[in-house]
Amino acid sequence: MGKLLETRLPIAQGDMVSIETFNRLVRVLELNLSAHDPERIKHFTNTETSELQFATGQIIFNSTVEVHQAFDGNEFRNLYEHRTYVTGVSATMSVGAVTVTIG
Repeated sequence: MGKLLETRLPIAQGDMVSIETFNRLVRVLELNLSAHDPERIKHFTNTETSELQFATGQIIFNSTVEVHQAFDGNEFRNLYEHRTYVTGVSATMSVGAVTVTIG
């Protein structure tokens, strides 16, 4: 899971935030949003999933079993059954004798 950058922004008090604090906050958000891509799911092997710690609800792609999995707090559960898809198409057909007469 992506880790947000630590900051030392001052806590705002009252109804107003200084321009400097606001600009620093915007920059921190820009850096963090660029550092974490929510569309990309991390890939792990069975060995890595048993050695690392994960947050409940975290979704990963397990490259050992080639399936997306979710961590339920105790173990990873497959989100679907693994399938091997055909990568090409082939066909074989047989027809009896064909006679073509050109007249």
